Order: sequence, then structure tokens, then C-alpha cells
Amino acid sequence: MKKQRLFKFALASLLTALVFVGTELHIPTAIGHVNLGDAAILISAYILGPYALIPAALGSTLADLLAGYPQYAIATFIIKGLMGLVSGLLLKSNNEGKTSLVRKVIASFTAELIMIAGYFLFESLPFMYGTAAALGSVIPNGVQAIAAVVIATPIMNVRLLEKYRTSHAGTKKYS
Repeated sequence: MKKQRLFKFALASLLTALVFVGTELHIPTAIGHVNLGDAAILISAYILGPYALIPAALGSTLADLLAGYPQYAIATFIIKGLMGLVSGLLLKSNNEGKTSLVRKVIASFTAELIMIAGYFLFESLPFMYGTAAALGSVIPNGVQAIAAVVIATPIMNVRLLEKYRTSHAGTKKYS
């Protein structure tokens, strides 16, 4: 049991770094940027299940702070954490450890809708940009969302990842 928790912690730490680096690989837009961090969050959700909220929230928030967007830190922590949690819950495998392609796509799009809606709501606040300007970020966030799903879905189908996937019920053993 202790070995399994240590393994899960180490894996979450590595995935936090992957989310951070993916978020730093970005293309600037008029408001914010399009990055590869969401694909890393979706892959983390596939591997860690709902525990993906940790690498999603921490990796993305650290990237925002380093990139000079401290005003986004709290919103990013909440939005990206919810993305990891919800997609991880939706990607929970069945008793045979399998997750269908349809389920992967639904979980991915659900997480990305959380991202688009979350940032739109946050940027609509009066102390941020307001609704009109926040609408300007919907399309770049949509592009980021589609890119994340297109990148993450095939990676989730790599058989090697099955070995590192942690079960929601904690029934898998690692040695």
C-alpha cells in the first residue's frame, strides 16, 4: 500500500512537470495564449483518474505565474483542477481496465468545455476584461481545446500507458 501511494505521488509529480512544460509551450494570442498543457492534463486524467486535479491545477498555475500572468493564478488553479478531476472521473476504467474511445473523447471535450466556460466567466468579471473582451478569448480557447483533444486522444490509446494507469479503486498493484 505504501509503495502504491509513493508510485502515485511520483507519477503525479512527473505529470505536474509535463503539464507545466506543455503550458509553457505556447502560441501568444490577443488575450492569453494557446498551449499544449491541456493535452497533458487529459493524458494525466487518463493515467491518474480524478487525482489528475493535482498536476492539472499545480502545473498550470505554476506556468501562469512564471509566464507573468499572476492575475490568472487562482482561476487557473480552479479551472484546470476541475478539468483534471472531471475528466479523470469520466475516464474511470471498467473492471477490465478498459476505457472506450467514445468515453475518452467525451471526457476530453467535457474537460475542455470546463476550460472555455471557466475562462470566459473569469475574464467577464468587471475587474478583468468584461464580457465583450472575454468573448474574444472563446475562439482561441476553442482552438486550444480542439488541439488538446486531437493530441491527447491518440496518446491515450498507447498500450504502454495501460501499465501506468492507476485504478480509481486502488486495486492495481505495481512492482
